[in-house]
Amino acid sequence: MKKIDLKSLTINETKEVFLSIGEKSFRAEQVFRWIHGKMIESIDDITVLSKGLRDKLKDTHTIDNLTILQRFDSKEDDTKKYLFKLNDGNIIESVMMEYKHGVTLCLSTQVGCKMGCSFCASTQDGLVRNLTSGEILDQVYQIQKDLDVKVSNIVLMGSGEPLDNYDNVLNFLNILHSEKGQNIGYRHITLSTCGVVPKIKDLAHEDIPITLSISLHTPFDEERKKIMPISRKYSIDEIIEACKYYIERTNRRVTFEYTLIEGVNDRAEDAKELTKILKGLLCHVNLIPLNPIKEFNLKTPKAKYIKEFKDFLDSRGINSTIRREMGSDVNAACGQLRRDYIDTEE
Repeated sequence: MKKIDLKSLTINETKEVFLSIGEKSFRAEQVFRWIHGKMIESIDDITVLSKGLRDKLKDTHTIDNLTILQRFDSKEDDTKKYLFKLNDGNIIESVMMEYKHGVTLCLSTQVGCKMGCSFCASTQDGLVRNLTSGEILDQVYQIQKDLDVKVSNIVLMGSGEPLDNYDNVLNFLNILHSEKGQNIGYRHITLSTCGVVPKIKDLAHEDIPITLSISLHTPFDEERKKIMPISRKYSIDEIIEACKYYIERTNRRVTFEYTLIEGVNDRAEDAKELTKILKGLLCHVNLIPLNPIKEFNLKTPKAKYIKEFKDFLDSRGINSTIRREMGSDVNAACGQLRRDYIDTEE
């Protein structure tokens, strides 16, 4: 029988474990605090429990941990990029970015991705599997311990589509937010999706005030289908309607991620249509200069045209920013580190 990972359990689920083995539920809170507050890595390390109880717990449960395979330190800024090895041998990656306002982590939610976006390296081999809640959490724990830092912001924007791993991601958010664990505020967490419409609506009902970020990348359906296959299932109109529903339910501003690609979505007509579909929406546009990947012959627009695109949005009342490139001397696009590592090992 496969043992259950305690790191993936919410505090209520942990209480059920202890009640099922005839123990008091307060033990669950102790264990939860040690795993998610102290970030211990073994049941044997939970010394607040008797050895007998620890041994009893080990019969059916375990604490799974990621292994830091490689760390890449940028020479240009304080960005650190990690390759992690999972217990089954799969590889994922995470990024630590240091800003004046604190430390931000960009986390993976899946091994690979099935969404097929043409400018993203993480989707090249398709989806291998979902990450467990514990595997998403342990990216945070391992980086904090490795660098002796306290993380203040989280973005679920690494490899994978978070809303395609809905239940595990929700558990991750619940555990990370718990005051008995890391106590990271929901408002410091951003979830990025390429537009899984039904799950956006489901998320609106969860009453968790995270920031929803939509990977839009073009305002035209036919162009979006070419670079983002999910558009064949959900149109831009459907995504915008889902965002309106989310805003109405949560009163939270939605961010639209827009990767600027030379000759593809950086034209004047793109900017005009983008302002048209976003008019009146409580939103923000994050303009991202393309980080090219070797598998596709796509280029980054010149800085002059990126600024002109932003200025047009701003002039039409659409608030926008240009994302600052971090760690550009190390492969930065989602999935590039993992892809390069796999290519080297083959």
